[in-house]
Amino acid sequence: MWRQRAAYELTNDFVRIITLAGGGHIADFSFREHTGFPSLNPLWTPPWKTIDPYRYRAKLHAREYGPQRDGHLLCGLAGHNLCLDYFGPPSDEEARMGLSFHGEAPNLKWRKENRRVGGGRAELTVFVRLPIAGLDFRRKIEMRLDEPVAYFTETVENRKPADHFFQWAEHVTLGPPFLSAKESYVVIPATTGMSDPGGYDEGRALLAPGRWFRWPTAPTASGGSVDLARPLARKGLGFVSTLLLDPRRELGFVAAVNTRLRLLIGYCFARRDFPWVALWDENCAIQAPPWKQRTQARGLEFSTTPFPSGRRDAFSRGSLFGVPTLTYLPARQSKTVHYAAFLAHLPEDFGQVRDILAFPGTIEVRGSGRRKLCLSAAGWGQTVALGQQ
Repeated sequence: MWRQRAAYELTNDFVRIITLAGGGHIADFSFREHTGFPSLNPLWTPPWKTIDPYRYRAKLHAREYGPQRDGHLLCGLAGHNLCLDYFGPPSDEEARMGLSFHGEAPNLKWRKENRRVGGGRAELTVFVRLPIAGLDFRRKIEMRLDEPVAYFTETVENRKPADHFFQWAEHVTLGPPFLSAKESYVVIPATTGMSDPGGYDEGRALLAPGRWFRWPTAPTASGGSVDLARPLARKGLGFVSTLLLDPRRELGFVAAVNTRLRLLIGYCFARRDFPWVALWDENCAIQAPPWKQRTQARGLEFSTTPFPSGRRDAFSRGSLFGVPTLTYLPARQSKTVHYAAFLAHLPEDFGQVRDILAFPGTIEVRGSGRRKLCLSAAGWGQTVALGQQ
């Protein structure tokens, strides 16, 4: 049980990872206490009491969590959320049919399909069927002995006899106490970015809308500029923007560091699978329930699409900076992606994290000067070898 919700826990000697049955959210990824490393959970835990989203009923829960369009997702949201088969709000017509933010996947009950322990590894496979989208989604999480790494293998299958255009985002969200304006920064190998043309909820936007910029400096609504690598720049404001990952790289990653704790969390993935990262910063801006201007969070959302603006917007946009804003599955076909999540405790003299590389058997964190930290990653094999010099 995680905060009175059914969950699956996968552990090794170093780390643990917790998956919620309601919505499939990765609620906790942290070092185990006996390691001597900081054991706090970097992933965001909402300040409100959550419930399993499949238990949401608008008549009972709208006052606490918001109406169906928003509340069905927000009632159960935590940590790393899968957005499938759209990223952002449903259309007005879809909302009237009962659909909510970020598609069906984060709002349904996921079931354990398989588990396996032995041979120096532990695996958990969970499954969810999206009845309206006509998609099946399967996630296998694997851990090896003596590694601070979790390996993800995810497959989306199109059950329909027709091609399906869709959006797919891994909505990783970080929160306090790991997340701090004074003690945290993020590292992303991005080039060009653009602020959301739609601004931000309730008009409380930090960034000027629809402006392109070079990562990490972006124009603010007040006429200045801000370093987006630093979260929570101004209380009472928030923003959404997109970043294009460097097309010269094979490896994409998102990472964040708490400098006081010297704790790093990161995700490595193939840039060809997820060429975009959507940045979301909520700093006590949204007044509507359940937010009530009490939430601090930073989203590092690696995705097939630039903005969480829904499927229609992505379809009409077509491309941004020459990169497609939608992906698709042919009729009766499937697609599989691999990525890894990892934790690290940085040496005292490591300096600032500058880059992250991944090679078969190793994830390498590069810091200021010539400092390197090599993490054992035996599960990062030839099938997902994405090293970029």
